[in-house]
Amino acid sequence: MASQAEKGEAFRALHEGEPFLIPNPWDAGSARVLEALGFRAVATTSSGLAFTLGRLDGGATLDDVCAHIALLASATALPISADLENGYGPAPEDAERAILRAAAAGAVGGSIEDYDPSGSLYPLEQAAERVAAASEAAHGLGFPFTLTGRAENHIRGNPDLDDTIARLQAYERAGADVLYAPGLGTTDEILAVCEAVGKPVNVLATPRLTVREIVDAGAQRISVGGGLTWAAIAAFAEAAEEMRDRGSFAALQVSAPVRDWLS
Repeated sequence: MASQAEKGEAFRALHEGEPFLIPNPWDAGSARVLEALGFRAVATTSSGLAFTLGRLDGGATLDDVCAHIALLASATALPISADLENGYGPAPEDAERAILRAAAAGAVGGSIEDYDPSGSLYPLEQAAERVAAASEAAHGLGFPFTLTGRAENHIRGNPDLDDTIARLQAYERAGADVLYAPGLGTTDEILAVCEAVGKPVNVLATPRLTVREIVDAGAQRISVGGGLTWAAIAAFAEAAEEMRDRGSFAALQVSAPVRDWLS
């Protein structure tokens, strides 16, 4: 098993090489499968983790998230970046604490977003101060920790591209290593963001675009959020409904090379 410093170096290097996919497992088993399939890093998903706890997105606590990170870090040798939502509090000190705790649990990257669970986006100055505090914590750890600054406009009912770009530029100035605006839906939007900033950009996958289209628009990293979780759960629910409604177990006639994945 690689040391945390080695994982941090490997994760940082991915942002300096060819664009890459960073899928989001929801538990240790799915992380092991992704590792066996050849992915080079993983990121946690707040909605996927919350689902495993029987809660909606936003329902996991920082304690839950850190326990989840530690579990994944014990199960896989891959670098782990943590979805730390808003840092579990509105103050810069909250964002700082979230980074330090995620790192202590085994993460080598993490994201801080600018949306408060109360239902509003933080004002730009406050949001940038939070990223600056997270950056200071991340860059003082003694090993590479890649901080992602997230602008939530496009998934929070405010698809204002100019404001999104202004926010990402502010987070870049505040010390974020990667910039991320989930919900960009077109190559023009992705291109506009990538051309406006000087740091690597993460893009949330959308079925409307291929990997090639997203990469050609300038993205360095592509994540899927809770997408893999919901793909798995949808298949599970469909099989369960078929048993309940039609008395058929046909959907259970599948096999998976579990021993190969988990060996």
